[in-house]
Amino acid sequence: MPLSYFQGLTHSAAGSWFFDGITVGLFRTDRSLVQKAQAPSALTPDLTAQGFNHIGDMTWDAREGGRLLLPLECYVPGQPNAGNTCGRGAIAVADPATLELRYAVALDPAEIAKAMWAEVAPGGAELWTSSGRDLLAYDLAAVAPGAAAPLRPVRRLAGAVPPAGVTGAAFYRGRLFLAGQDAGALQLWSVDVTGAMPPVLELELPGVAAESEGLDFLDARGGVLHWLLSPFPPGGAKPTYGTGHSELLSFVPAADARLRVRVTPARLIAGRTTRVIVTVTERYAGRVHRVEGARVSAGAAHALTAADGTAHLRVRRSSPGALGVTATKQRLVAGQRSVTFVRG
Repeated sequence: MPLSYFQGLTHSAAGSWFFDGITVGLFRTDRSLVQKAQAPSALTPDLTAQGFNHIGDMTWDAREGGRLLLPLECYVPGQPNAGNTCGRGAIAVADPATLELRYAVALDPAEIAKAMWAEVAPGGAELWTSSGRDLLAYDLAAVAPGAAAPLRPVRRLAGAVPPAGVTGAAFYRGRLFLAGQDAGALQLWSVDVTGAMPPVLELELPGVAAESEGLDFLDARGGVLHWLLSPFPPGGAKPTYGTGHSELLSFVPAADARLRVRVTPARLIAGRTTRVIVTVTERYAGRVHRVEGARVSAGAAHALTAADGTAHLRVRRSSPGALGVTATKQRLVAGQRSVTFVRG
């Protein structure tokens, strides 16, 4: 991913993806990550005059015909107070079509000293973020033009932030997923915001050197969970995925992480070289997806599947019997099928 897609990501109901970075830029792409619009400096002069210079992991909301909610903070590395130069946060509202700011609302600094991320809850009534080790929920209807006083949270879950901290967040199946790495390894925790269930460690990436950024859930690009990483791991380690660009990792639930293989034709004549079509699919998010980039092998023949999930192999077996066909990709469970060679 471009390095400017650095801090956070979200998507609209219409299917666009949005990214922000390195500090104050906004970008819109389609689901294939083709950029359609950009605002390299999205903050208005009145906000920068207040010291705001950093947009965190943003979220999309259906109000006002659709809007982007941008969490703001004042951050200058090396300055006192851990770089927080103004000690307050705000939520800016941007137009998802033009990427221009419409207005901003202040958050009460007595409750929160900076806004690093924001996420709209299912149902659209609450806007969640965090302050220290606490999760905060704001009345989303109060994020509106002309808000007179700084907003105060309507709910606070004390101590609910997981050990990994939070760099980005997204709701999935009613739980708030939180990405972070304060505990060392890159981790993804889920939290029940009703407080009825304990937090769950959903994913860990030990040995991956990168900086955790934003999070999104969307059935796109071969996965449902998408985690944005930047090439600046804490401690200065060599970035796992290289330098000069960000990285977008996509995941599926472990229960669905199995490739399926279909081969046509499935019965061949022994002693003849025959071209077969191998189709690789995966079922997740309630539907079957064709898998691009899977490595398909049958004996000495190998190929990668195209965007339609198919690969062509030329196979041969001198005597009757079965030949195994295997498909692999990343950490997904390999798919297997066999073709049968019969006498001519």
